[in-house]
Amino acid sequence: MTTDINSAAAQAASPRGRNIITVASGKGGVGKTWLSVTLSHAIANAGRRAMLFDGDLGLANVDIQLGLMPQHDLGSVVAGRVTLKDAITRYAEGQFDILAGKSGSGALALLSGSRVAELRENLLDLTDGYDKVIVDLGAGVESGVRALAGSDGTILVVTNEEPTSITDAYAFIKITAMKNPGADLRIVVNQASGASDGNRTYGALKKACESFLKISPPLAGVIRRDDKVRDAIRHQTSLLLRHPTCNAAKDVEAVAARLIDEP
Repeated sequence: MTTDINSAAAQAASPRGRNIITVASGKGGVGKTWLSVTLSHAIANAGRRAMLFDGDLGLANVDIQLGLMPQHDLGSVVAGRVTLKDAITRYAEGQFDILAGKSGSGALALLSGSRVAELRENLLDLTDGYDKVIVDLGAGVESGVRALAGSDGTILVVTNEEPTSITDAYAFIKITAMKNPGADLRIVVNQASGASDGNRTYGALKKACESFLKISPPLAGVIRRDDKVRDAIRHQTSLLLRHPTCNAAKDVEAVAARLIDEP
């Protein structure tokens, strides 16, 4: 009961949308959706109310990763059949809510900028009901992707050790910082060979940001490469259910803990 009271008070004192955590990347294949799912689960495990919004308008797949068949999804919302709130699905095993995209369809990627902005506003209307809202953003730097990212809350930019991933993460940070100089951008190094390797990758990206953009995005966390991740995805379940004590699970929980501690 105390947690609920404190949580409600914090929400009332926070600006609208401040509790949004957007998970982004410059390119696909860096584990962005997996991180979004696992981060949502970790936040829920900590006793917080969490919702995961599948904002990959081109290739949504949160429901596939979790083996869900939601009655409604973002496609239903865009078609006008249901409201955004009515499209929410409960992931009972993880104790968090999901607003699924439209799996296997690129149609949502063709939405106009104004329609994407409207979706963002509708999402903001739902944030008061949660401690944290995680938005799994589509990969890339297209205008639709950036419009859904908005300027609220925290943006986690996911990269890995590959040079192309670092370059594309830098491109996302550059464009986002230009459009929103005050954006709370942070870096997550995923699939790292080890903590020291992850820190080196972060250092290279941070150096580029400092040299050319004059900003220093902080490190949100390093997540070690772990074969248990692939196993959980293959079995269409959350890593925190199938392998809750593995290295990657512990690393995501550490990222979640730091985010939870913030108002």
